Amino acid sequence: MHTFQLIRPDTAADAVRIGAQTGPQLDASHPIRFLAGGTTLLDLMKLDVEQPQQVLDINRLPLRQVELTPDGGLEIGALVRNSDLANHPLVMQRYPVLSQALLSGASAQLRNMATTGGNLLQRTRCAYFRDTAMACNKRAPGSGCSAIDGFNRNLAILGGSDHCIATNPSDMNVALTALEATIHVQGVSGTRALAIDEFYLLPGDTPQRETVLEPGDLITHVTLPAPVPATHSTYLKLRDRASYEFALASAGVALGASLGYITHARVALGGVGTKPWRSREAEAVLLGASPSVETFVRAAQAAVRTAIPRSENAFKIDLVQRCLVQALLTVASADRRSA
Repeated sequence: MHTFQLIRPDTAADAVRIGAQTGPQLDASHPIRFLAGGTTLLDLMKLDVEQPQQVLDINRLPLRQVELTPDGGLEIGALVRNSDLANHPLVMQRYPVLSQALLSGASAQLRNMATTGGNLLQRTRCAYFRDTAMACNKRAPGSGCSAIDGFNRNLAILGGSDHCIATNPSDMNVALTALEATIHVQGVSGTRALAIDEFYLLPGDTPQRETVLEPGDLITHVTLPAPVPATHSTYLKLRDRASYEFALASAGVALGASLGYITHARVALGGVGTKPWRSREAEAVLLGASPSVETFVRAAQAAVRTAIPRSENAFKIDLVQRCLVQALLTVASADRRSA
């Protein structure tokens, strides 16, 4: 680990001001990093993947709220720990897909440290990104992508490019995508609100830039819209082992039906995309259709229509379809029981 300066700003404005002092954009070479739980950043610093000159510890900032908004939604502070959020009564009762996703991630010890804001910015687990001896366009732009023809079993089949096929590793972000979360950011030019589906960038030819954040931008909180009446949600994660493992495929879904027809459908996929993957193709099949196995299979087929498998991950095309169908069956069953 390289030597760095630790700074503890007292206000969000101070954090933004210091964070914006240097660097052309918030990417892997930026010399300033915000520190919350540190569950990803410290690992990457030890591996020399991240080499910040300054680390801004933001844990003193008052960003730990979990409270209802005036319109019936939920506001979640950026420093809320994953374990606290997963077990919060408002989340468990109103947004079960989020609670389930958080509890399926990492270990209990890591969930006690990891934060909402940090999880939104969680870096990929691609082995080549974490190994500085290997070519990786995300870590070292222009060096190449070792994963394209290398070990890519765990990597993306949706949203990749010739420059990068690294998978977004977060469970929480899949659930937030299905819930249509809004990310609130404070920067040098003021505050702004970003829809989560617009927050993440596809790798294209600039895989080192993963989000729309600019230097100094600080995530302050996340808001969720009020739950849609008569809608049920769930998160299903498929992985190689039952605990402390990243998804090979996952699905976060929210489904509502009335008079035998689907009236609300939100589908997000994990483990298969270069960002938390909202499948509007699957949603289009579901809306207005009867909630049946046949409908769910057609939706799953639509979700992978643009998939591009590599040498070792073609199995994910079938796996994520099975995962999505099962998740949809689960919420459809809950809807029938509550009818």
